[in-house]
Amino acid sequence: MARIVRALEGHAPIPANLPILVDEDQAIIEPAFAYLLELATIPGRSHAAETIRTYGEHLHDWFDSLEQSRTGWNEVGESQIAAWRNRMLGHPSPHTKRPYARSTINDRVRTVCRFYSWAHQRGRIEELPFHFVDVRVQQRRQSMLAHLDVRPGIVAANVLTVSEHERLPRALRADQLRRLFGALAPPYDLMASWALVTGMRRKELCALELFQVPETAHLDIDDHPLIGVGLTITKGDKARTVYPPIRLLDATHRYIDEVRTPLIRRWRRADRSYRAPSALFLNSWGRSVSHARFTAAMSAAFAAAAVVGTGHWLRHTFAMTMLARLQIQARTTPEINPLKVVQVLLGHSSISSTAIYLRCVEMHSAELEESVAYLYGALIDDGC
Repeated sequence: MARIVRALEGHAPIPANLPILVDEDQAIIEPAFAYLLELATIPGRSHAAETIRTYGEHLHDWFDSLEQSRTGWNEVGESQIAAWRNRMLGHPSPHTKRPYARSTINDRVRTVCRFYSWAHQRGRIEELPFHFVDVRVQQRRQSMLAHLDVRPGIVAANVLTVSEHERLPRALRADQLRRLFGALAPPYDLMASWALVTGMRRKELCALELFQVPETAHLDIDDHPLIGVGLTITKGDKARTVYPPIRLLDATHRYIDEVRTPLIRRWRRADRSYRAPSALFLNSWGRSVSHARFTAAMSAAFAAAAVVGTGHWLRHTFAMTMLARLQIQARTTPEINPLKVVQVLLGHSSISSTAIYLRCVEMHSAELEESVAYLYGALIDDGC
């Protein structure tokens, strides 16, 4: 059975934590290793560590399937990849026990096809085990964003991908937010507050460090309702600034004084070798809150609150409420470009990624009115 191991530090030029696929005999699967190493290290092609991790997980499932069927990676054709895809369509994930989302299946298929395209370009295989067909793309209706739609009328589509129904993000309603926060315990309630009022991703929340929290005692809330906080660990490692309200920063300082500091003292008394992490948010063991732990806490809270969604929906809610608020403000301040502002705040590389929220605002404007009032009214005023 194929497995994933992680590269250790000190073995240059192999980056630490690079996913390395090994077969049932513990031998490195060389083509997968060469592909991931190139993506992680070659200038101009290098990807973020999380992207490499995801690609590694996708390739692991593919090579494990090949190993179980005793098929060589360079001997497959389109039918073998289609059979692997169909298995995901017909069976639930062995990890989550839930059916695979079609978008997840397509992501995995595209990763495998990228790998074979790379192998073909490098002369490792003579021909690609998949092909493309021409598909006519229906043009979007005319709108203020029509100039952003640069897609041609005909595009090449991978025949192995499956059709997906477009799923637009939804903002959480005010009543849902109240129930959700009522089901969260420290520090996850505070982390969720940061996500909701800044649009920070899980990775960014877990990487936030103590020194990054600005002092607020000398600031007047009327003069400084929002405070800029610079982020360096982001998706794609592109530095950006988020703007938490001063009330949220006050709540964060209370967490530091009343929860984080006593927790550190307890662990120092219990274990003389204990050293507090630099991370702002700590779990009950005095360690940095991990991505997985934050995800688990949010999943449990959503279930307890009887609300459908994930922690990432807080980012969606921020984006839509911010966009709705800026659109109102732009009526009297026409120099404001709401979409561009939200793009910068979310850290999107392309404004087309942000534009999807405009359609969501148009479709759910009534629901958003309460969410906007909650986000920029009681929530901020009460310090989350």
